[in-house]
Amino acid sequence: MTSTVPASLTRSADGAALQAVFLDMDGTLVDTEGFWWDAEVEVFADLGHQLDETWRDVVVGGPMTRSAGYLIEATGADITLAELTVLLNDKFEDRIGRGVPLMPGAERLLAELAAHNVPTALVSASHRRIIDRVMASLGPQHFALSVAGDEVPRTKPYPDPYLVAAQGLGADPMRCAVVEDTATGVAAAEAAGCRVVAVPSVAPIAPAAGRIVVQSLEEVDLLFLRTLITAPH
Repeated sequence: MTSTVPASLTRSADGAALQAVFLDMDGTLVDTEGFWWDAEVEVFADLGHQLDETWRDVVVGGPMTRSAGYLIEATGADITLAELTVLLNDKFEDRIGRGVPLMPGAERLLAELAAHNVPTALVSASHRRIIDRVMASLGPQHFALSVAGDEVPRTKPYPDPYLVAAQGLGADPMRCAVVEDTATGVAAAEAAGCRVVAVPSVAPIAPAAGRIVVQSLEEVDLLFLRTLITAPH
């Protein structure tokens, strides 16, 4: 976990009920979920295995260990989890090195949160080496803190990453809004007690109590997130 938050920013500037905003990375802020699948397809092709398209929904949004472990078991590939993790990260990093497309509405939302001094954290199941590369495209100045999947004992779907982010910003998880694109991420945020906006990228996510599902990040702004916190649940 890396943090640059000053003590003065552990609450939103106007004292609103919303204390912090946590944002997922892949598929939420940057259009990279397809990059991961392409990397997995290429790596396994090099190993002599073809991935079934139906497996994509299984591995999306999960931690590297779970996704890679599933694909090893499904294909029977002769490779260890540690070896595969290195290959996948290398392949993905090569892809993002050519440019990272932002999701519609991402740049506008980040700018609005920064303009209103809302403490914002990037919370991802991706490893630190990947987050740091993507942050260069997103603008590291937009984030008071970032939490990587290889920096917590248990990553998504466990609540740990969001609990770590809340603690790092001195915020009450129940007064934090989370934007996620996968069921795995949504489960992690809700288990932490946060209010969630789901913006599905690959697989659908059903509405539920304390959760709102929208079609695009363009529907999400600061007023929307504040309302999510203050609305009755």
